[in-house]
Amino acid sequence: MLPDLSTLLIVCPLVFLGGFVDSIAGGGGLITLPGYLIAGIPPHLAIGTNKLSSAMGMCISTIRLWRGGFIDMGLAVVPVAAAFAGSLAGAAAALMVPASVFQIILLCCLPLSAVIVLRKKSLEPEHQDMPPMRRRLLLGLCAFVCGAYDGFYGPGAGTFMLLAFSAVAKLGVRDAAGQMKIVNFSSGMAALVTFAAAGEVNWALGLSAGVFGVAGHYIGSGLVMKNGSRIVRPIIALVLLLLFVKTAWDYLA
Repeated sequence: MLPDLSTLLIVCPLVFLGGFVDSIAGGGGLITLPGYLIAGIPPHLAIGTNKLSSAMGMCISTIRLWRGGFIDMGLAVVPVAAAFAGSLAGAAAALMVPASVFQIILLCCLPLSAVIVLRKKSLEPEHQDMPPMRRRLLLGLCAFVCGAYDGFYGPGAGTFMLLAFSAVAKLGVRDAAGQMKIVNFSSGMAALVTFAAAGEVNWALGLSAGVFGVAGHYIGSGLVMKNGSRIVRPIIALVLLLLFVKTAWDYLA
């Protein structure tokens, strides 16, 4: 189904903004998913379509990191598989929740995710020694839990993976960021496949918005912003406020 102009005018700029923010400080999903909801897209369809548009940006950034040598493919096998399995389970669970109930869940998850992402602690700059098998198992466990969250909901999942890989598996910030990107791409693709199989993806809207998301990632990654987080915080707060106002209006109307 082709999206109408008003939907595109709401969704596409916010997906561009989400890609821009994500390339600077992470947390772009806290802008893109509310963008779909503000435009009046039903919750399940909004999540599925958001997975499509975000996957386009993640694919490009994952390839760039892999070509730049930032991803250890040997270390990535276990967490990639675990994240894929966790995301399938999370997405299947999300689809079983009625849309009316899921909307309430989303409104509870959004501010909680925002608080965690925006208050994230600094990462360890260097690797800490750990037996390789133990590190793979810990990465797999973190990836499964974060993947399940990504499949069920999504925003902030990449940041949660980054923090977990650093704090639990003791990866340095460079390696944690590289591994997070390919693992997050895996969980996003699993969720996209699940929502698409259930008919909960608007392909025309998702592909259109995805082009804007890719542009946002490209422009944001080319900028050197010393205090990027100071810009990100008010942007996310404003989008969340718009979502709450819109939802409250819908309930009162």
